[in-house]
Amino acid sequence: MADELTTEGEPEEPIKQRKNGLYPGVSDELAENMKSGWADTELRDLAAIPQADRTAARRAALSARFPGERIVVPAGNLKVRSNDTDYPFRASVEYAYLTGNQTEDGVLVLEPEGAGHTATLYLLPRSDRENGEFWLSGQGELWVGRRHSLTEAAQVYGLPVSDVRELADALREATGPVRVVRGYDASVETALHDKVTAERDEELRVFLSEARLVKDAFEVGELQKAVDSTVRGFEDVVRVLDKAEATSERYIEGTFFLRARVEGNDVGYGTIAAAGAHACTLHWVRNDGPVRSGDLLLLDAGVETHTYYTADVTRTLPVNGRFSEVQRRVYDAVYDAQEAGIAAVRPGAKYRDFHDAAQRVLAERLVEWGLVEGPVERVLELGLQRRWTLHGTGHMLGMDVHDCAAARVESYVDGTLEEGMVLTVEPGLYFQADDLTVPEEYRGIGVRIEDDILVTGEGNRNLSAGLPRQGDEVESWMASLKS
Repeated sequence: MADELTTEGEPEEPIKQRKNGLYPGVSDELAENMKSGWADTELRDLAAIPQADRTAARRAALSARFPGERIVVPAGNLKVRSNDTDYPFRASVEYAYLTGNQTEDGVLVLEPEGAGHTATLYLLPRSDRENGEFWLSGQGELWVGRRHSLTEAAQVYGLPVSDVRELADALREATGPVRVVRGYDASVETALHDKVTAERDEELRVFLSEARLVKDAFEVGELQKAVDSTVRGFEDVVRVLDKAEATSERYIEGTFFLRARVEGNDVGYGTIAAAGAHACTLHWVRNDGPVRSGDLLLLDAGVETHTYYTADVTRTLPVNGRFSEVQRRVYDAVYDAQEAGIAAVRPGAKYRDFHDAAQRVLAERLVEWGLVEGPVERVLELGLQRRWTLHGTGHMLGMDVHDCAAARVESYVDGTLEEGMVLTVEPGLYFQADDLTVPEEYRGIGVRIEDDILVTGEGNRNLSAGLPRQGDEVESWMASLKS
């Protein structure tokens, strides 16, 4: 990375300088030279983002829910990774859901007006050429790229846009009830500290979480795009398993990441590339272990689209392309449990039904294998199967991999499935390598199968059906990719 430059004297706005930069300052002649000689690059007649009508409808619903109250939703700020380097920025889900914008420091404000609200998007303008920000600041245009002008942004996002640098003062002078989405922008919260309450802000957070429970057609389309790219990422991995055997699980992680970055924005969460006994660690993201023929690979991964919608898919694959007898026994139990879970997903069903259906199948197999004493009803009542099943059978999916997490319990896990909801169904069995309560042949085997399921008017649709699940089909699919 190159060094930042610094200016002599006091600029109009202080520009952060690097302590050990190689240039001590900027001459007046250079400063004047850098102000001129640039072409007009303003973009005109820009098209609005595809979801602009959707974001407008979401803001209208938010306005209707909190009449007469000022609503403040920040995007968040850059977070330091180390010293003067930052993590890649990802806007808050609440902000991106309501605006479609993904830039740091942005804030959406809904000002009460009449029976509704006036929405304004507050953004940083293009970096200043007069004070040298565009080439001197580490966040200037020549360092990190061009931002939209405020005029351009208004066209793209379909609502008025103002300079966010003026917002804090305006918020400090605000009167009347205010709600803010907390945890993203300390400067915004500081400006509002005497105007907000934790109770009101939590109600806002819950509302915005529950608003995402049912996906619209645009969102379903984005989720399908994420899944389709994820399917291709899994195919990529199978084709290079020999290279992973020669290196480590990180070859698998890197292979999938390439697909995510080429076709999407990023991975939707840290890829789990767990080979052998690592498959028994639910969120194994170190991915630094060996990949051995004869072991299973549990790959839990998802591509995130450019609009932040993520897939979440898991397949458990025999590294050498063929299940052993005991691996297949465990795999088939999980597959049957998933089949029962998916069959329970339909509008009007209780959210818990798919979990209960899958857990029953797994409990039946554990009793059948003699690993836990029956009857099955006793096992389920006491939760004894959880020693080997560990986690819930699924979760809502959307802009977060565990979407809608702030929703009320009665609206989520104790709620009812509706058309347009998207959730994962992902039962698993995990026999830890040090579990002396199971026969030795089971130890170190972990199996999870996960698909992304859309609730439809008639029942459900498996968005990730492009990846084989049944054992024989998995082996045939792997063989076809390696031939």
